[in-house]
Amino acid sequence: MADRGRWVPEYGLAYALLNKRRLAALLGGVALATLTTAVAQAQQADQTISAQEEDSSTQETTTDASGATVLDRILVVSRTGETAIESLSSSSHIDQEQLERRMATNVNDAFFGVPGTVVQSDARRTASSVNIRGLQDFGRVQVIVDGARQDFSRSGHGTSSTFWIDPDLIQSVDVTRGPVANTYGSGAIGGVVMFDTKDASGFLRPDETWATSATGRFETNGKGWTTSATGAYRFSDDFDVLGNIVYRDYDEYRDGDGDRVAGSAFDVLSGMLKTSIRPTEHSELKLGWIGANDDWSEVSRGVPVSDLEMKQNTYTARYNITDEEKSWLDLHIHASYNKTRLDRTYLTTLSFGQFDPVTGLPTVIPAGSKTNYDLGTFNFDLWNTSRFETGSLQHELTYGGDWVSDDMVTLDPGGGQDTYTPSGKRRVSGAYIQDKITWDWFEVIAGLRYDSYKLDSDTANSSGDRLSPRITLGVTPFQTAALSGLQFYGTYAEGYRSPSITETLMNGMHPTWATFPFLPNPNLKPEIGRTWEAGLNYKANDILEAGDALRLKAAYFNNDIDDYIGMTNLQAGGPGCPDLGLPPPPFPGGPGYQPVCSQYQNFANARIRGFEFEGFYDASWGFAGLSASIINGHTVSYAGVREDLATIPSSQMTAQLGFRFFEDRLTVGGEVQYNGKPKGNTLAEDYTLVNAFASYMANENLKVDFRVDNLFDVKYANPLNATTTSAVYEPGITLKLAATMRFGG
Repeated sequence: MADRGRWVPEYGLAYALLNKRRLAALLGGVALATLTTAVAQAQQADQTISAQEEDSSTQETTTDASGATVLDRILVVSRTGETAIESLSSSSHIDQEQLERRMATNVNDAFFGVPGTVVQSDARRTASSVNIRGLQDFGRVQVIVDGARQDFSRSGHGTSSTFWIDPDLIQSVDVTRGPVANTYGSGAIGGVVMFDTKDASGFLRPDETWATSATGRFETNGKGWTTSATGAYRFSDDFDVLGNIVYRDYDEYRDGDGDRVAGSAFDVLSGMLKTSIRPTEHSELKLGWIGANDDWSEVSRGVPVSDLEMKQNTYTARYNITDEEKSWLDLHIHASYNKTRLDRTYLTTLSFGQFDPVTGLPTVIPAGSKTNYDLGTFNFDLWNTSRFETGSLQHELTYGGDWVSDDMVTLDPGGGQDTYTPSGKRRVSGAYIQDKITWDWFEVIAGLRYDSYKLDSDTANSSGDRLSPRITLGVTPFQTAALSGLQFYGTYAEGYRSPSITETLMNGMHPTWATFPFLPNPNLKPEIGRTWEAGLNYKANDILEAGDALRLKAAYFNNDIDDYIGMTNLQAGGPGCPDLGLPPPPFPGGPGYQPVCSQYQNFANARIRGFEFEGFYDASWGFAGLSASIINGHTVSYAGVREDLATIPSSQMTAQLGFRFFEDRLTVGGEVQYNGKPKGNTLAEDYTLVNAFASYMANENLKVDFRVDNLFDVKYANPLNATTTSAVYEPGITLKLAATMRFGG
């Protein structure tokens, strides 16, 4: 592994705080102190916990006028403060209770059962790429953590765009599918995923000034240990602070056949610090830092060939002024800087099957050589919502703008630019206006967004701009008690994604086993997403018993992406692909020159169709949920050739059922998920997963969680990780056991 004890000036104090060996010892001490104190307090009192007294970090419910507890949570991705069931869009909310129930090892686990949303991560389970409705990579799905965009990308086999966030740092996740959330920035033709990290107001109970907690967890598959500690302090009603630190250490896991999956081991140290300041009665300032230091090995043909170390620091500032007496004022200002550096160190000297990225001739990469990837992202976002009436019409007028700057610098083992993940600068900006108009049972959302971009490098430049409209109509036509919560909506929305640095500038010879040229394409056109969607929302309370609640959402969507960008192979000697005259492979299947060129090009369009459903019922005795997504898609070239889209995920159906006992102190349940093979994927297969979970609140200071994933030890692969030549298999049966102790005063 790389030397993790050195001081790197550019990361300053943040990196010093993330020195793993020192922090591991510190974390162990904090955890031990927390557990010891909590045990002492637990011996003094064994109090029965009612649902109303539970930690607000695990219960975010509200109560309606009749006293019924309901399921609705505010959507962070909504500019106008809607809940998921109120939003005229395909939106989902994942709260703290769901995250704890899933005992997520990584963000992949957090999205279990969310319709139309899957995560690709190969065997490297800490670096993830979100796929929404078959679209992913290069900003098609915008991932935002506390207001900071996650734009890191590295070329290679498998997913290109990756981000890092530990699930133990997350308070909630909001997902909006499709380009209807284009107020959150340019490029999100697939959708938006918004992570909100923990803060003191959600962690501290109303009567507490301070609180701490510590969690220890063990997983059998990979023999993984997780230790985390959280502390928060409320200095006054106007000033509080929270810190959280997590350390994970995992060996390689085994798939359903018991075979070890090479390259799946990792250890990662993550932390965060957030403070909330309320300068006035109507304003709030949140300042935050999130950091991660992640180590793993990259494997070729089952043998580790390089070590990778990722260091990430994200700095965020979010300020809002909301004054109900001034209906025109609901102002939000977000600014962030995200610095990601990935260092790849070769473990052994590589000679056989290695090719020079410039000449394509055989070469040698000495042991100890490094490739560095360094991305800095500035992000600024400002918007305001004004609320007013014109006659019988109520308006929520939202207007704002955003600006993003990505600066990528890469170096290869020879000391030059990495040709596969090229250096360059990209600037993306936009402005928008949106009016939500409500009249009795009728609702209209009309919006218009302007986007522009500029890409610069030493070899090429490109730019462009466009206006993208959005119109949504919603009706709530019934007044009877049983149907008053039924709402229908229809949407047409467009989105605009500019070409990324890699898609535009990638240039050089393929480096290993087979060599052929990658060609840049500065003439790439931006992608334009055009989505039609029809859906319904339904909510009802007090159905079978007082206090129960039912929530249903369903939608059919039709997404056409004009000028879709994808990798294309060209025949050597044909138009645009020179025949380099390099020698052929020395023996069948051996390393050598392949007579093709690869280049990112525009297709005429990509066509994706699908249906999504999400339902949840909650009552005093327990809960039940059902979700489903059916999806299919293909590309069409300018010559009219149709090909299945490689990023189409499995169609899924997920059911969950849970029971509560002993006044909600004990929860037990299970999950079943069926995954259907995507059309055109020859290696993917149908598979069914069964999981079980249990949670016990012994008292207000001690909680024990247990979970079994893949109960029947099924060998399966995420279709996004199953190519025409190989598949990365997911973990077999995995038992998880965790204990959390908390105390405060």
